[in-house]
Amino acid sequence: MNKTIFITGASSGIGKATAIHFQQKGWNVVATMRNTESGKDLADLQNVLVTRLDVTDSSSIKSAVMAAVKKFQTIDVLLNNAGYGMLGTLEATPIATIREQYNVNVIGLLETTQTVLPIMRKQKSGTIVNISSMGGRVALPLGSVYGATKYAVEGISEALQYELEPLGINVKIIEPGVITSNFSKSAAFNDENISDYKVVVDKIMKTYKGEETNDTFPGSAPNTVAEVIDIAIHDTTNQLRFPAGNDAEQMLEARAKLSDGEMITMLKENFGI
Repeated sequence: MNKTIFITGASSGIGKATAIHFQQKGWNVVATMRNTESGKDLADLQNVLVTRLDVTDSSSIKSAVMAAVKKFQTIDVLLNNAGYGMLGTLEATPIATIREQYNVNVIGLLETTQTVLPIMRKQKSGTIVNISSMGGRVALPLGSVYGATKYAVEGISEALQYELEPLGINVKIIEPGVITSNFSKSAAFNDENISDYKVVVDKIMKTYKGEETNDTFPGSAPNTVAEVIDIAIHDTTNQLRFPAGNDAEQMLEARAKLSDGEMITMLKENFGI
């Protein structure tokens, strides 16, 4: 029987690339998204179920998981991919915006995982793959809130592996760098025009947009991450973290070698601050 992968946030980017990647390899794919109109092309593919799931809506999570089991009987891999990035100074970020970032990037991941785990526990097998970021290991300028959510994903995953390994369930973390273009184009930017921050914010945003340098964050195509996800799913060792993209590999290698002070100096130089 074909294996089944359940993907959140599959309407575009990493989620969509992963759906196509595994469909082409003969897997059953459950491609979930908030607006299923965005998944019409996926729905035309063989062995792909496109269904609605909003990670901030408990009923939609339950309904999507039930639809997946009804269609394919099992869920072998859960890819917690749904999420978004946000840049901005902490002082200028409303608490409601912070809560929304956590609701999507952290609480949504936790609730989706809780909903799928009884299925994997019953079948005594499965893999949970959580999309973190290189920003989950190295917090970048203007990323205090986004970085905090990705650090949370790292901690959740690290703790969860101990709970689930005795049950035959694996946990893997994917740590992408910038995808396709630059991070700032896909991230919501919060700017309340507090003038005291303007000079440093302008410098930082020039780097994110590639105006100062073209090689600080060169970016990777979503299918590059899909290939790393495939490697992680089939990994039989205890490796937990899988960087995805040259920028992520370089950044995390630097993080492993440099002291905190050296890392801060390097990033300040890269961002011109």
